[in-house]
Amino acid sequence: MPIDATLADLLARAEAWRADDPDPATRAELSTAIAAARAGDPGAIDGLADRFAGTLQFGTAGLRGILGAGSNRMNRAVVIRAAAGLVAYLCERGPAATPSPGTGPAAARGPVSSPAAAPASTPRPAPGGGHAPLVVVGFDARRNSDVFARDTCAVVAAAGGRALLLPRPLPTPVLAFAIRHLGADAGVMVTASHNPPRDNGYKVYLGDGSQIVPPADSEIAARIDALGSVADIPRAQAGWTVLGEEVVDAYLDAVVSVVDPATPRAVAAVHTAMHGVGGDLVLHAFERAGFPRPIVVEEQATPDPDFPTLPFPNPEEPGAMDLALALARRIGPDVVIASDPDADRCAVAVRDPAAATPADPDGWRMLRGDEVGVLLGAHVIARGIDPDGPHAVLARSIVSSRLLGAMARAAGLPAAETLTGFKWIGRVPRLRYGYEEAIGYCVDPGHVADKDGISAALLVADLVAGLRAHGRTLLDDLDDLARAHGVHATDAFSVRVSDLSLIDVVMARLRAARLAEIGGVAVARIDDLAEGAGPGLPPTEGLRYLLADDTRVIVRPSGTEPKLKIYLEAIVHADGSLADARAEAARRLARTRAAMEELTRA
Repeated sequence: MPIDATLADLLARAEAWRADDPDPATRAELSTAIAAARAGDPGAIDGLADRFAGTLQFGTAGLRGILGAGSNRMNRAVVIRAAAGLVAYLCERGPAATPSPGTGPAAARGPVSSPAAAPASTPRPAPGGGHAPLVVVGFDARRNSDVFARDTCAVVAAAGGRALLLPRPLPTPVLAFAIRHLGADAGVMVTASHNPPRDNGYKVYLGDGSQIVPPADSEIAARIDALGSVADIPRAQAGWTVLGEEVVDAYLDAVVSVVDPATPRAVAAVHTAMHGVGGDLVLHAFERAGFPRPIVVEEQATPDPDFPTLPFPNPEEPGAMDLALALARRIGPDVVIASDPDADRCAVAVRDPAAATPADPDGWRMLRGDEVGVLLGAHVIARGIDPDGPHAVLARSIVSSRLLGAMARAAGLPAAETLTGFKWIGRVPRLRYGYEEAIGYCVDPGHVADKDGISAALLVADLVAGLRAHGRTLLDDLDDLARAHGVHATDAFSVRVSDLSLIDVVMARLRAARLAEIGGVAVARIDDLAEGAGPGLPPTEGLRYLLADDTRVIVRPSGTEPKLKIYLEAIVHADGSLADARAEAARRLARTRAAMEELTRA
């Protein structure tokens, strides 16, 4: 059939990509797609166009996208280029300053590394001059995670650097820990966290153990863009080190330090690994800390990149916790804990009589991320923090509940607000504890300057066991916090899009509208976060509305998924009945959500 100029250009780009693709599997996949498009199949043409609709962009989230052939997909060619750009950046930048024990923005508990653990942290010359970086590489159990990890090691080794590969599929927090424990210049974690099975990703950390932030992301991206063909990027056939289980043992020793050895240990927990890589480490951590072994959701205990029992591998998504909650209804534990697939996040469910139904007389329900965040924050405060000490700050992201700030003020402790993401929270100076509402918690920043679902799970167990010893529950603690600081009710929803440009359309429409009211309540202030998110915070895409009744609304694009996210918070002080205050907060949230759902339709 005749081929027009647009299709001819697309076919030429696809064939050029195929010629430079080092992976026979994606070359074959692309050959099939090219043949179908050349034959005039409309669906194949659209699919091929999507594969080459630009290049998968490297940013503060690293890389994340659909697995497959093409510049707009996650594949070996894209990963090799990303690894080469990272290594070029590290070689040119020179050795990173590794925080000394008790210092640095993320140090909070104990030494970051010991001389024995980090002999490679001294500057190393690269062949031909420059710094030869030490890079730790980890991977989860998703498709091609191990392949992408080995490709990264091959690029680092060929550039004269040292690559240390974690011994097996492991959680993201182990990689974040290993960077500082081993005195590395950077770390790479191959994971798509809680994204759908078709995705994979590439997270980059620097030597401080936190994910990259500007300008490092754009500087690495510029070096990626400057590369020629993949075939010209040197890759070693060997020369990297596969670490032993010692690094896992060191991580578990650090994790156990988050709980007080003198506190109660009697707690019955259900745990689901959600087909991810956190299951065995959670069990080992509980046993090392002296807690009873959690009861496991066996159907989800084994890592499986297909996530066969889950509608979506994210504990926050409807249906994801069904098997865990069904097990809880049968055996009646104290708490249900879920790790997301790479175990950097932690979800919690409890019995709530107010949520009881005929089908579920115990009323098992998920706690919101903000609820767990303030419970763990209160637990950390109760254990004692020197407000003038080196590790005193309580931090939250701008979309998380304002309750943590109120708790900090009442305790005479410094508090910080950051942009979304632990790349910002982990870098807060003097950090003692930080969280964000998307079930991410940093409870031990001296060892892991990132969210860690395993240490968070241990601290949840510690809190539940202590409350149980006094005949109390997590809900009792939440009631106490509401009485002391007011009901802080939160809600959130997302607008998923197939065309990312629709997000820009909605944001432009909201900016142009300059809303005077939302849900019948006057807007007291509008903050365009693109002009600055607050004192000391860099600009970010988003809008923040503060209503006359102190209800807060934040609208921002997701950093990792094609969706617009809307966050709501209503504050009502419990001057009388706590139930009445909660009911009023729920009314405000419902009214505001209904209005925002209309205003953000894509």
